[in-house]
Amino acid sequence: MYDYLMLDLDGPAGAAAPQAFAPQVKGRADRLSAAGGDILGLFTPQLGWSARQAALLVGWRPDAGARDTEIEGLQSLPGVRRALRTRLTATARPAAGDRPKPGGIYVHRWFVVGADDLDEVVALSVEGWRDFEARFDTNIFGLFAAERSAADQSDGVTRLLLLTRYRDHGVWETSRDPSTAAMAAFMRRQKLTRDTWAASTLLAAF
Repeated sequence: MYDYLMLDLDGPAGAAAPQAFAPQVKGRADRLSAAGGDILGLFTPQLGWSARQAALLVGWRPDAGARDTEIEGLQSLPGVRRALRTRLTATARPAAGDRPKPGGIYVHRWFVVGADDLDEVVALSVEGWRDFEARFDTNIFGLFAAERSAADQSDGVTRLLLLTRYRDHGVWETSRDPSTAAMAAFMRRQKLTRDTWAASTLLAAF
């Protein structure tokens, strides 16, 4: 079980609000651990988000009983103007105990796919990752399925979050090479994708 918090942060003019927020997140780490949670990453903007946005990824043990209470505490920390919570479950990745690797950039890519196409989209992703990770300095940390909202159910869709580490933006661009076996699988996945958007970020050090 995972929670993804998209945060809009306050702060004085000229301040690096997401970086200034990191000590507050670190200060909650022991409390979350005692409650069965694990702060997996605070991601700060590079491309695609405003300068005052950040995302927080928290993992939970299956027996975590205070999940909602602790998430409410994170959402209420000083400096948080607004927090959008998305409950996630892992698909093919990450495995239990996996953590994002430091360094590089992390691209957060959302997909909207038909609910009936979810298994095929995951299978095509796994197929493409084999060549993708062997060929480029990349690592797929996770492909998560979001808890379906009422609107998702009405539209017959599922939202997926793909978290990919690249060495840098140059590798991100190079990996778009359409001639690779990875891209062939990803292009088949694209045909099942109704919408998609992405942003690049840095993993904040605590």
